Amino acid sequence: MRASRLINILTTLQAKGLVTAEALADENDVSVRTIYRDIDALSLSGIPVYSERGSDGGYRLLDGYRVRLNGLTPAEAEAMFLSGIPGAAADLGLGSLMAGAQKKLTAALPEDLRESARRMQSKFHLDAPAWLAEGEQPVYLQAIADAVWNSKRIRMRYRSWKAEKNRLADPLGIVMKGGAWYLVARVDGTPRTYRISRVLDLIVTEERFDWPRDFDLAAYWSENTRRLELELYPNRAMIRLSPWGLKEIEHMAPPYVRANLELLGEPDALGWRTASLPVAHERMAVSEFLKLGIEVEVLDPPELREAMRRAAHALTERYAGPPAVTM
Repeated sequence: MRASRLINILTTLQAKGLVTAEALADENDVSVRTIYRDIDALSLSGIPVYSERGSDGGYRLLDGYRVRLNGLTPAEAEAMFLSGIPGAAADLGLGSLMAGAQKKLTAALPEDLRESARRMQSKFHLDAPAWLAEGEQPVYLQAIADAVWNSKRIRMRYRSWKAEKNRLADPLGIVMKGGAWYLVARVDGTPRTYRISRVLDLIVTEERFDWPRDFDLAAYWSENTRRLELELYPNRAMIRLSPWGLKEIEHMAPPYVRANLELLGEPDALGWRTASLPVAHERMAVSEFLKLGIEVEVLDPPELREAMRRAAHALTERYAGPPAVTM
C-alpha cells in the first residue's frame, strides 16, 4: 500500500503544485506524521520535493520536474490499459481506485503514448462471464477481499454440494473464473477452494495470520484446475458424431474436453465421425450427451451405451402419451 501512496503523493504534487501535508493526509487517509515520513522517503529516493513554510506553505516539486513514464513502449502502454477488468474491480469495491489510477497513469504518460492508450481503450472491451450467463456478485465478496488484503482470519458457513459446513479459514487469495468468484483459503493447514457465492454467513475476525511464504496463488490455481478436471472427467468414451453434432460439441463441451477430443479415422458416407473424448461419471455423461440429441451415438464403454439406451427409452415413454397433468 505504501508504494501506491507514494505514487499518489507524487502525482498529486505534479498535478496541483503546492499541497499541504494535511491535504495529502486527507487524500490518502493516513496521518500527517505518515505524510512527513513519505515525503522524506521521496526526497531520499532522489525526487526533488521541497517545503514552503508559513500559513500558506506546503510541499511542491522543483519547478520543471515531472513524472514521465518514458521507458514504456507504445505496446506496453496499451497493454497496461487492457490489464484491468472494470466490472471485477467494481465488484471488489475498487472501481473508483482503478479509475483514479488510470487517470494518474494517463497524466504521467507522454502525449504520444497517451493517445495510443486512449485508442486501445476505445477498441477493446472485456466481458468476463460466459456467453448468455451473468457474472456473480456475491454478498460477501468485498468483505472477503478485505480479509485477504489484511490477512485476517475468517469464520464462514459454507454450502457445499453435499451439506453446509462451518469453517475457520485463512483467506489467501481470490480468483475470478468464467464470471464466478472463488476464495482460496487455508483450512487445517491445507489450501482449499470455495465458491464465494456459496458462503452463507461470514465473520471477519481481528485475528491475523502469517502469510505462507511458499504459497503461489497462480501456481495453486493452475494445479487445482488440472486436478479438478481429472476428477470431473475420469473416464473416456468412444462416440459417433454427425457433422452437426461435431460442430455443436465444439461449442458445448468444456475446454478440457475439447482439448482432449480425438477424431478417429475418416468420415463415413454420411459425414459422421468417430471420436474419443473424456467423460464425467455416468449420470453426468448421459446428461451431456443428451444435449446433442440424435446427433450422437455412444459406442463404448458398454455401460455408458446402456445408460443412454435407458434414458432414450424413458424419454420415448414420457412423450408417447398425452402430457402429465400437474396440480
